[in-house]
Amino acid sequence: MLVDSHCHLDRLDLSAHNGSLEAALDAARSRGVGHFLCIGVSAENAEAVRNLAGRYPDVDCSVGIHPLDVAPTGVPDLQWLLAELDHPHVVAIGETGLDYHYEPETAEVQKASFQLHLDAAKVTGKPVIVHTRAAQADTLALLKAAALPQAGVLHCFTEDWAMAEAALDLGFYISLSGIVTFRNAEALREVARKVPADRLLVETDSPYLAPIPYRGKPNLPQYVYEVAAFLADLRGVPFTELAAQTTENFRRLFPLSRARSA
Repeated sequence: MLVDSHCHLDRLDLSAHNGSLEAALDAARSRGVGHFLCIGVSAENAEAVRNLAGRYPDVDCSVGIHPLDVAPTGVPDLQWLLAELDHPHVVAIGETGLDYHYEPETAEVQKASFQLHLDAAKVTGKPVIVHTRAAQADTLALLKAAALPQAGVLHCFTEDWAMAEAALDLGFYISLSGIVTFRNAEALREVARKVPADRLLVETDSPYLAPIPYRGKPNLPQYVYEVAAFLADLRGVPFTELAAQTTENFRRLFPLSRARSA
C-alpha cells in the first residue's frame, strides 16, 4: 500500500477522469494507493477538505493557512484555528510555513502566522505540515524554538541536505514529490538518497508538479506510484519495501489518521 501524504483533492484537474473525483481516486486505488491526506491552505477551503474527508473513508485532511495565503487575509485567530482543528478527520495542521521565494515582502506576517500554527500544535498535539522555500534560517529557528513533541513533515522538500539534516534532528520527516524525478534535480536526489528510511514520505502535491513522464500535465494522486518507484530505484530497494516503509512512516507521524486501520 502507498499513501499520498500531500494532495489537494479540492483543486484537482479532473478532465482525465471525466470530471469525477471518485474516478480519480479509483485510478489511484487501482495502483495501490490506499490513503490520501487532503491539505488545507486557507480559511476558505477548510470546510471543503473536511467534507472530502467525511465523504471518503480513505481520505483524511489538514487545516491551516498557506504562507502565501496569509497576507491577503491577515494572521488567523488562534481560537478559530483550534476550532477548525477540532474534528475527527483533521489529523494535521497546515500547510503552514514560510515562502520568501515568492513573497519576501510579507516575511513578518508569514512568521506570525507560522508561529500561530506552531502554538496550535502545542495545544492539540497534532503534527504540522511545513512549506518552506528560500527561508531556511527562519524556518529552522521557529521549529527549534517550538520543540514540538509530535513534530511534523517538511513537505515537497526542495532544500539542501543541511536543512534536511537539521529538520531530522528536530524530529521532522521529509516528504518528496515528483520534483525528485526532474532532470535538473540532482541535488535533491542526493538528499533523497540520504534521508533515513524511517523518516521518508512520498506525495504528489497534486494538482501541481507532476513527475516524469507526466511533467507539464495536471498532477493526480495516482502518480504517487511514479514518485515511489523512482525513489525505490534511486535508493536501491525493492518498490514493495519502500511502499511499506513510507506507509508505516505516515501512520507513525499521523496517529489519528484512518490509514492506521487500512
